[in-house]
Amino acid sequence: MTAGIVGLGLMGGSLALELKELDYVEKVLGYDKNEEHKKEALKLGLVDKTVDFDKIKKCDVIFLAIPVEGIIEALNTLTDIDEKTTVIDLGSTKEKIVKNVPKKIRKNFVAAHPMTGTEKFGPEAAFKGLYKDKILVLCNIEDSGEKQKKLSEKIFKDIGMQIVYMDAKEHDKHAAFISHLPHAISYALANSVLKQEDPKSILVLAAGGFKDMSRLAKSSPSMWTDIFKQNKKNLLLSLEVFKKELKKAQKLIEEDRWDELKDWMESANTLHKIL
Repeated sequence: MTAGIVGLGLMGGSLALELKELDYVEKVLGYDKNEEHKKEALKLGLVDKTVDFDKIKKCDVIFLAIPVEGIIEALNTLTDIDEKTTVIDLGSTKEKIVKNVPKKIRKNFVAAHPMTGTEKFGPEAAFKGLYKDKILVLCNIEDSGEKQKKLSEKIFKDIGMQIVYMDAKEHDKHAAFISHLPHAISYALANSVLKQEDPKSILVLAAGGFKDMSRLAKSSPSMWTDIFKQNKKNLLLSLEVFKKELKKAQKLIEEDRWDELKDWMESANTLHKIL
């Protein structure tokens, strides 16, 4: 089986390394619009060969590891693939993508979201083990072909992922709170500090808490702009809920209601009993 990966950054590059370890994957081909990424991917040994997009179309399984707006664009150029081909997207939002899959290739398509990643991006960020023991969400799998469903499940299980199934609309609601909101908060925190503190103060005083909270602000702005755009409604809802909690904390502090503030914090502590 030949696998093709569109997008040779953190997600695509790391996946390529995993696929090369599977005995039923004979070759891993890669494509990226960025010519430098192609060169880096080859130099780092992420893929066996980089090719034009037309050759990716001939692969047995195609992974779309690109920003979510690009996934929709790519799907509309894959309408001439073989009926046995499997196309799997790795986008962080799902509803808009699922709604825009051309009907002609709906059976070919599998909507997937690996719940993994780092704040780094580009081919040099790729590493083996990114997917191991992480959650993989498959959305609206009942609309995929039986062959495509079984192959996608096998591949993700074989690289060590735990699969859960979800409706695309529900996925996006949950992802807004669990993934997209934290990124928005991290970007806001970074900008807030940059506007108040000079670089020397940040360097000297920034400890673990700030570094942990601001880490996500290193993430690719292009990728996360796309994600926020596709999940706008759910993200705005999550931001409103977050603002209410922040205002509550502000009010408790302003009014010296320290016991209630402690209770508020203790309530938040219970999250880690779940995690």
